[in-house]
Amino acid sequence: MTGDVQVVAAPGGGCHIRSGCGYPSPGLDSFNFRPLFTIGSFQFTKPMLIAVICVIIVIAFFWAAFAKPKLIPRGVQNLGEIGILAVRDQILRPSLGKRGDSYLPFLVALFFYIWVMNLMELIPLFQFPAMSRIGFVWPLVFLVYFLYLYVGFKNQGFPGYIKNMIPWDVPKFVLIILIPIELLRFFVVQPFTLGVRLFANMFAGHLLLLIFTLATWYLATVSVSLLFAAGSFVMVIFVTLLELLIDLLQAFIFTTLTAVYIASSLEAAH
Repeated sequence: MTGDVQVVAAPGGGCHIRSGCGYPSPGLDSFNFRPLFTIGSFQFTKPMLIAVICVIIVIAFFWAAFAKPKLIPRGVQNLGEIGILAVRDQILRPSLGKRGDSYLPFLVALFFYIWVMNLMELIPLFQFPAMSRIGFVWPLVFLVYFLYLYVGFKNQGFPGYIKNMIPWDVPKFVLIILIPIELLRFFVVQPFTLGVRLFANMFAGHLLLLIFTLATWYLATVSVSLLFAAGSFVMVIFVTLLELLIDLLQAFIFTTLTAVYIASSLEAAH
């Protein structure tokens, strides 16, 4: 449970279907948290704590894996190498080829950070995906955005990079419409959709989990409604398994699109 829903649906509140208090439906308030502490006007909340913990988890994992690497990997090093090879072979190489290996550390860090952040919605006590707050997504989007712009300007030059965004082998009258559309795509649509896709999936998934979890509790009385509670509980299990897949898939999509954008910056897209 998250936010104010935890208070409404707490067992001590007795908020069941027979209690007359009404179904404690989750909403936007479920994504807001009271500050854990404040320093002046700065408020440190639970999603911020989750973000910090995820950074520590990713750093600690790869530090443990490669602080003292062995020729024949074992234990954590073996897991670390599997993770790195998976990002290299499934994300980096298909988009960038071997020339993109210098971007592997960035893509590995990006993938695992997003994945761990997403998985937090299924971890007891945390039970919240910080990426469902779009303020945690935009910094990653801006980082990717400025990286592929920098790579494009560096490799193609400012005029060349802008020029190569446009497919010039079309009739001139088409260019009148195509030029603003292509510039809008590179500078606005790509970063916007990159961020909204991740945010929207995590927001919707967490909301579904809340709806069915609260429904299970609300309907759990010794009556015919217990059957509906059981059905709702089955949906909780189903959505949880679905979210396990979506958590991984969204990290994969975000990192793959990052690799594709970098690839278009290394050479002309058209």
